[in-house]
Amino acid sequence: MEERSATASSSPAPQKAAAKTVAAIDIGANALRMVVAQVTPTGEIEVLERLQRAVRLGQDTFRVGRLGGQSMRAAVAVLRDYSQVLRLYHVERIRAVATSAAREASNADTLLDRMFMATGVNVEVIDTSEESRLIVSAVCDEMEAFLDTSKGDTLIADVGGGSTLLTLLHDGKIITSHSLRLGSVRLQEMLATSEEDPKRSAELFRQQIEKEASTMDRFLSLDHIELFVAVGGDARFAARHVGEPTAVANVHLIRGEAFDGLVSRCVRFSAEALSKRHGIPFAEAETLNPALLVYQSLLRRTRADRMLVSEVSMRDGLLLDLARDVTGVEDEALRQSAIQSATSIAEKYHADLEHARTVTELSVRLFDELLPDHGLGTRHRLLLRVAGLLHEIGGFVSNRSHHKHSYYLILNSEIFGLNREEIRIVALIARYHRRSLPKPSHVEYVSLPRQTRVVVNKLAAILRVADAMARGHIRQMRELQFERAGDDLVVYVHGVADLLMEQRAIAAKGDLFEDIYGMRVRLEEA
Repeated sequence: MEERSATASSSPAPQKAAAKTVAAIDIGANALRMVVAQVTPTGEIEVLERLQRAVRLGQDTFRVGRLGGQSMRAAVAVLRDYSQVLRLYHVERIRAVATSAAREASNADTLLDRMFMATGVNVEVIDTSEESRLIVSAVCDEMEAFLDTSKGDTLIADVGGGSTLLTLLHDGKIITSHSLRLGSVRLQEMLATSEEDPKRSAELFRQQIEKEASTMDRFLSLDHIELFVAVGGDARFAARHVGEPTAVANVHLIRGEAFDGLVSRCVRFSAEALSKRHGIPFAEAETLNPALLVYQSLLRRTRADRMLVSEVSMRDGLLLDLARDVTGVEDEALRQSAIQSATSIAEKYHADLEHARTVTELSVRLFDELLPDHGLGTRHRLLLRVAGLLHEIGGFVSNRSHHKHSYYLILNSEIFGLNREEIRIVALIARYHRRSLPKPSHVEYVSLPRQTRVVVNKLAAILRVADAMARGHIRQMRELQFERAGDDLVVYVHGVADLLMEQRAIAAKGDLFEDIYGMRVRLEEA
């Protein structure tokens, strides 16, 4: 074949962007699941293959608190098989996550290390808030028509092997999420029902579910819920048997009476009988009755007389994240959810929301002005915004050293849409909004990778200056105008005659900013 060389008179034809192949892996309490898909340049997802293999990791964790050698060997073997499929499809981007069984196992790191050494796949243990976010993201994407028209309160419930994840929405927007220790595998291991007859097993399940749900009622009432959405394999089983089609594909409606009838029929049979009767794998039959009883208990606590069953799973949420990642599209719903979650935490600890919001808007304005200097992205902008909202919640514990208390409270909070590493970054940004700068004696800071420490420094420097500016009369962002003047960043303030308080505060707190950005902040009247 004759080679062609590029010349001045001939330019190569523009190449059409190619689709990307991605994979999502979910290491749960009773199975390892994987979905492989292609993402087009426009963000459309085409599923190529879905795989599922039963591995009862939760059986060990929920019984003795650690993973057994046999379970770990089985999980590693399944992931090794999956890695061959990844190579076959030439997968370019992978996200692998582990949930409750690994989250609660004392030796989870051993499993993750063995998986990485055997396959090269880096598995991330996610917390319940991230798990909820992924599920809700998939549900909202599929059920947009339902949720947009729902002007009341919605509950999304996912009964998994280790826990039940509850997410509350108001007018289609996420309000809060909670996790209950009511997983189907956990209930079996906790109550040791394998040797009990079906009727006795069902009674034990009901008692434990009511005990846990009664505890939930103290802080989370469901009697105002008008729309109940169920997610999970056991809910899909119910939809296949007593569900009715809806206007949305892959969404079924189950009336309360029909669901109660299905539960009454199923709890009469053992797992072996259910497996034979309905032609489902034994591993799925084992989890069916406890899961159906959890859904039934939750539905009865709401105002809803029916439930909608969505066929999506957490893996669909992972695929949506991967699609946004490869196409560079920001998830606006995620951003709003994180802000709402942070605001709820600030209210819980009685923070001064007016001051927090002022600091936050000043921080974001500075972030945008300094974009060429810090080179950070939209995700870091969100972390700064969350830190601004939460930076003074430590005053709930004590005004003395409240920045340290803020660090502790944030670190031990669940912020919807942020993973544990991001929450740690937010906690450190808030910790350094006053007093001491980051130093080698701060173990929580020096234990971070260098790249993450740089991010903390850049964002904490901005927050310190914003907090100083908010100590006086500056309240409106339109009052500000920025200009570079040599080594100074000059901020001109309109409509404020006396800036002495702000200028003194910046002189006291601008040290980190000068170290990081190589410039001083100077306030002047416009």
